[in-house]
Amino acid sequence: MGRKTAASTAKSKEKRLLRKEEQQRIRDAMAVVAEANKIENPLIEFPVFQKFNKNGVVADLIYRTSTGLSEMEKKWAFALLKKNMQLKYEQSSWGWSENKKRDELFDEAAKFLIAKSAHDGAYLGYSHFRFDVDEGIEVLYCYELQLDNHLQRKGLGKFMMQILELMAWKNNMKKVVLTVLKNNSNSKFFKAIGYELDESSPVDDEDESFPYEILSKVNKRFAAMLPSSATNKNHVHSHNSHSHNHAHTHCCPGHHH
Repeated sequence: MGRKTAASTAKSKEKRLLRKEEQQRIRDAMAVVAEANKIENPLIEFPVFQKFNKNGVVADLIYRTSTGLSEMEKKWAFALLKKNMQLKYEQSSWGWSENKKRDELFDEAAKFLIAKSAHDGAYLGYSHFRFDVDEGIEVLYCYELQLDNHLQRKGLGKFMMQILELMAWKNNMKKVVLTVLKNNSNSKFFKAIGYELDESSPVDDEDESFPYEILSKVNKRFAAMLPSSATNKNHVHSHNSHSHNHAHTHCCPGHHH
């Protein structure tokens, strides 16, 4: 066996250094996410955003953890998700799995931003989100944004996404990320409010096409710090060992890791 050349030794050293830097970056991201997840109520910092009054809709915004939801709230949240999304899932290659969607929605890590009528307390819509590490980056991942049909195009969905962004930036997340089904015409809502195709979104080719795309909005404070990674057309996300879909009615669909 020949001796290592100086060039190959230097290259190996560089690879080890890059690997260490990447590992440290992920540890740092996990620490930031852990701090965010310790916060009892991330909405409390934004009292002005706990009320919505526009286009005839007057709503209170409240925060709940998955374990803090009442049984009635759980039934309402899942029924709204099913009403809005089941057909879209069934019409995609993902298909609809009631058990998987229920497990995902009420996972112990799930957090909820809920809109209730200020007049009669009726539930109007919700976002299911989580602080998480995705692609090695600390993010707020929007799993769902679900509103009753009659509340669409009244500004409430946009308002709720603004709240998610405020909570994300306040807690040093580098992105807000979500997944949308391509067959969901309402997904254009997210692009209209500034969400763009994320570099991790898979690319269709002649061998494979994907039913979803991943969108994100970058925290401008950290834009220059974000690592660049090549788009991987075989990029497949999974969460808790099951593939995830997303779509929205005003919504994102599932989260992939």
